Formats: sequence, C-alpha cells, structure tokens
Amino acid sequence: QVQLVESGGGLVQPGGSLRLSCAASGSISSIYTMGWYRQAPGKQRELVAIVTSGGSSNYDDSVKGRFTISRDNAKNTVYLQMNSLKSEDTAVYFCYAYIVGGSTWPSPSNYWGQGTQVTVSS
Repeated sequence: QVQLVESGGGLVQPGGSLRLSCAASGSISSIYTMGWYRQAPGKQRELVAIVTSGGSSNYDDSVKGRFTISRDNAKNTVYLQMNSLKSEDTAVYFCYAYIVGGSTWPSPSNYWGQGTQVTVSS
C-alpha cells in the first residue's frame, strides 16, 4: 500500500506565502516524478509544478517566479513554496507521485494525495 499525505494548506492574504508538504509512505521501491496539481471550483484539475527524481522541474506559466517545487528523496517528500499568492491561486492542491511499489510492483503507478485547501483572500 502506498499513501501520499499532504499538509500546509490554509487561508492567507493576497501577497502572502504558504508552504505545502507531501510525504509518500508505504511499500515503495522508487519514486520517479513528484508534483502538485490544483483544482478550483468549477474548473478542471491542472498541473502546477513537477520535479523529477534528478531535480529537474517544470512549472505552469501562471506560477513561474512565484512558486518553487523541491523534494527530499531521503524522506520521500515533495514541497511547494508559494509566494506572492493571488486570489486566483485559490484551489484544492493535490500531491502527485509516480511510484514503483504497492500492489502494482514492479510496474510504476500514479498516486494522489487527498488534497489540501488553499484560500487566498483578504
């Protein structure tokens, strides 16, 4: 069994900062890509940022220069530092990981966290 557990969401004023964390646990052999997606009310889930096991990262244009993704491979954890937050960043943020482990071993599978709410409002 593999689980992703997120933390760090909440309410913040425009211009403020939040840091999201997501820890993967369970029967894990290796983790390839990790990342963050978000889903605002009435909208489809969209990619925010991803990072490979080697540390290469990609961002959606809407968050470039404001958000930073990082990971600690020793802790199977991915982080999202969000600065200069805007009201349009309000959404449920979902952690994602492409993992070799769990019931599909040795084939990798997509895993998702339960989501954490980020609300940017004054």
